Amino acid sequence: MSQPVLQIIVASTRPSRVGAAVGAWVAEAARAHGGFEVDVVDLAEIDLPIFDEPHHPMTGTYVHEHTLRWSARVRHANAFVLVTPEYNNGYPAALKNALDYLSREWWYKAVSFVSYGGVSAGLRAVQQLKQVVGTLRMVPVADAVSIPFVARHIAEDGTFRTGELLDASAKRMFDELRLVGTPLIPLQSGGGAAL
Repeated sequence: MSQPVLQIIVASTRPSRVGAAVGAWVAEAARAHGGFEVDVVDLAEIDLPIFDEPHHPMTGTYVHEHTLRWSARVRHANAFVLVTPEYNNGYPAALKNALDYLSREWWYKAVSFVSYGGVSAGLRAVQQLKQVVGTLRMVPVADAVSIPFVARHIAEDGTFRTGELLDASAKRMFDELRLVGTPLIPLQSGGGAAL
């Protein structure tokens, strides 16, 4: 049996972001875990316009090439980690836009969060995201990674410096995603734009 596909979505698109460095660490940790095929999606590179489809996402009737590509990419994944900062007690608009583009492609897929920020470690953004992903019929798992004072973890060369506590938190998150997400895979076969 092939490995489930874990898609890591880097949510920040700001030029001065640290999200790409955090996302690179998450991807490296996921590969080291060994329980998944890892796919990294950087929303700064995907560059979806503000939702511009004429039909409701529930119909799966997409007319724009960027939406068809996004649909195929998300449909291919079995579970997700959303790597998100906290902006003004919430999460980035680019992430909300990317989630709102699709519907059935998200259904019955486990999801967790790697959040970062200042003293709050991005936890308020995650609380808002849980409402959204639940509405999309995703299944949030209990374990996540929260990174307070993220700037302290960024080396001079821009890479993310980890530590024992963060590494252990990531391993628990991946274990939980695998445990919860694997039984959901048979439910995912009916998802996607083809319905």
